[in-house]
Amino acid sequence: MKRTIGFIVNPIAGMGGRVGLKGTDGVLKEAKARKAKPVAPQKARETLKEVALQKKNKDIHWITCAGTMGEKELKRAGIKNINIAYASKNKETSSIDTKDACKQFLVKNVDLILFCGGDGTARDIFGIVQNKIPILGIPSGVKMHSGVFGVTIHATAKMIEDFVQGSIPVGDCEVMDLDEDLYRKGIWKVQLYGVAKGIIEPTYVQVGKTSFESVSDNDSKSDLSDHILEEMQRNPTTLFFFGSGGTIDAIAKNIGLAHTLLGIDAVYQKKVIGSDLNEEQILKLLKQYPQAKLILSPIGAQGFILGRGNLQLSPVVVKKIGIDNIIVVATTSKLTGTPFLRVDTGDTTLDSSFAKREFLMVVIGYRFSRVVKIQTNNF
Repeated sequence: MKRTIGFIVNPIAGMGGRVGLKGTDGVLKEAKARKAKPVAPQKARETLKEVALQKKNKDIHWITCAGTMGEKELKRAGIKNINIAYASKNKETSSIDTKDACKQFLVKNVDLILFCGGDGTARDIFGIVQNKIPILGIPSGVKMHSGVFGVTIHATAKMIEDFVQGSIPVGDCEVMDLDEDLYRKGIWKVQLYGVAKGIIEPTYVQVGKTSFESVSDNDSKSDLSDHILEEMQRNPTTLFFFGSGGTIDAIAKNIGLAHTLLGIDAVYQKKVIGSDLNEEQILKLLKQYPQAKLILSPIGAQGFILGRGNLQLSPVVVKKIGIDNIIVVATTSKLTGTPFLRVDTGDTTLDSSFAKREFLMVVIGYRFSRVVKIQTNNF
């Protein structure tokens, strides 16, 4: 079946993640000053290469943007059936370019818009196309709460294949975004911006992020705190990295530690020695403290422990710490709605190492754990 796909890349999406900026909106100059590197082009290229391998996808006609906004990655993936519908006049692209490109996609009557970016990019696209065209996101931003993203690169490529064959339904998907200014201050405010058309496949599409204003399982978090405190007492020469999220924040506060709700903190001998760390700062600490453990918790209802909201934990960082030194914690209520622990580090070898394990132990109480299946790009 012949399909026309509009393809767009937000070249700066996700750049702020590893340097601790929790996004790139409005802080691109600061991200570059911190030596942030683009991540979206690589994610786009990896997805397109998988799409190009499928013979059934040879009939896809690609409508895209010139240069780094799409053309470059399509050609790198070996795709030739390309038409350029939009070219930015600016050296650095912006949301205006994304919106203008989508106006051209409407004129060209594309069947699907495939984009590489985060929630901000999804918002820009939705603002133009509304629910006229299905949209599908390649996960590459820092913020990805919307329901239009594939869970992984592999899943996104599979969804494109099924869409081309007409074997997957199209339905309503939430477009959500988080206020980055508040996010950097440790305030989590996610807003629904509309309902777009998306590809519906529960296995492949992430659900919208679940947000809670009150905690109903304090007892569970208290037990988890006792477990982590004992772990720290048993390993007095080990550096502990506390990940982001409400569960870990509650654990830290129960232990008596100040904690960055939406950042990565370092704790040594029950004292915070680094707050809201970026990738470079984490690596410096790992040189000073060779023994380290990383405490993570699944993010909302998505089940991600790596690859969403904590890009500071780069593949280099995770490899230095070691998978065996990762402690995953979750309340029983959260784990009930989390059938998988999802990992999307951006490193194929590292993801494969997680996949080979098939399962991880998740601490759900004091000396009480549960086995949970791992899902990666290699599932």
